[in-house]
Amino acid sequence: MASVVWRPVSLRFPNLFVAGAFQTTNRLKSDIGKINWEQTTSHGKYKGIENLPGPSLATTVYWLFGKGYSDKSHAMQVEHKKLYGPIWRSRFGPFEVVNVATADLIAQVIRQEGRYPVRTDMPHWKEYRDLRGQAYGLHVDTGPEWYRIRSVLNPKMLKLHEASAYAPVINKVVSDLLQRIYSLRQRSPDGTRVSNLTDELYRFGFEGISSILFETRLGCLDEEIPPDTQRFIQAVGEMLRLSEPVLFFPRWTRSFLPFWEKFVSSWDDLYDVAKRLIDKKVKEMSEKIEKGETVEGMYLTYLLSSKKLSLDEIYVSITELLLGGVDTTSNTMSWTLYHLARDQRVQDRLYQEITSVCPGLQVPTTDDLSKMPYLKAIIKEILRLYPVVPGNGRLTVENEVIVDDYWFPKKTQFHLCHYAASHDETEFPDPERFLPERWLRGGERYQHHPYSSIPFGVGVRACVGKRVAELEMYFALSRLMQHFEVQPEVGSGVLEPKTRTLMIPGGSINLHFVSRK
Repeated sequence: MASVVWRPVSLRFPNLFVAGAFQTTNRLKSDIGKINWEQTTSHGKYKGIENLPGPSLATTVYWLFGKGYSDKSHAMQVEHKKLYGPIWRSRFGPFEVVNVATADLIAQVIRQEGRYPVRTDMPHWKEYRDLRGQAYGLHVDTGPEWYRIRSVLNPKMLKLHEASAYAPVINKVVSDLLQRIYSLRQRSPDGTRVSNLTDELYRFGFEGISSILFETRLGCLDEEIPPDTQRFIQAVGEMLRLSEPVLFFPRWTRSFLPFWEKFVSSWDDLYDVAKRLIDKKVKEMSEKIEKGETVEGMYLTYLLSSKKLSLDEIYVSITELLLGGVDTTSNTMSWTLYHLARDQRVQDRLYQEITSVCPGLQVPTTDDLSKMPYLKAIIKEILRLYPVVPGNGRLTVENEVIVDDYWFPKKTQFHLCHYAASHDETEFPDPERFLPERWLRGGERYQHHPYSSIPFGVGVRACVGKRVAELEMYFALSRLMQHFEVQPEVGSGVLEPKTRTLMIPGGSINLHFVSRK
């Protein structure tokens, strides 16, 4: 059986600073071309985009490649904010991106986004869907159709009491993760070391979200991975890796560049495996109905039984939820364990909280989690330090927008600089410090703007899988702490993040998992 190299997916949905600038589709180009930014006059008492400071295209290219920010666009947010202020424009050829980098300005944009907000267009995803005659789904559909699909997906995911029903499934996956950690420790020379931790947590994240979405185990944490599961994960990684090159290069390059052909092939594999898993569930349900038996299940069963989405829409929706449901868990857990290993005070306090609620190795319940505020504060602080998506896009389709003293017409592309906002020292003193106490009620540093750290987004465009991701992280972290004390590798240096659409660890995380008993 071929081996699988497990690594965090470094390319996901192109909604960052650089990608967002180039992803305006041909359909929108004509609309944007009608706006001559340089000749836009002030709208009433407000200034226009021509009054905004910002780097030229040449300066931006220099920052990205000359100054080495090509994989550190999160850090470039902070530097540009220092140079140009909290709102500035960036140029990419004929296109303009308006960057907003404080909590208040981000809030102003989001509060004017309309009923059917658009992050950015996904023209290459739409082209693939058209090529194969598939439904569009959340990342291609817009307007009322997008809202209809979203309204069906939300209830069993975003409502806390509904998402809590997935706790037994998640805890079974966490049990397999623990077994995997024990197995890896035994293979190390000292019996405690686990190398490439992010790869292992990626396996956990993939298995966890798949178990909920497909209502079946895929074997991601098994010693020998099933061939279909291997194919599935390879297709996910390849499709996401190719997503940006396909978007950036014009269509006429497809005759001699391989990106589009491989992109289509990866989507075909991904869609085929997902479809077969869903069809298997459809068959099981039909057989039970024919026998007069009660049909029981969870998320997929709910979608299939509700009849609110077509089967084609379910194929696409489940696949897209999977794509967005792995990296949040794996990357955030990686950073969390990295910091706990380097901060004994925080780790000891967390362990004391967990054992006071769940003595010994008692498996936590969702009710138990509600009694662990420090556990939740740690995850919030990690997401503040390392937002999985350090910048998001908003394309103003429905409304003209006023931000601060500026007026912007429809079709303006905004970049919401979440990383810069969550590292703003006016909101978070000593912003580079790992300090979970910031998030405890009654703490001296508790007060901050509600939009200063919004890793899952807000409003109708908030992450559909937020509750599930949180449960996965809470259960996994609490149970890992019950079993192990994590320690850093001797001589390991400080690990810096990289941005490749997502914020990921810039190197391998190797830790020691020392048994507590």
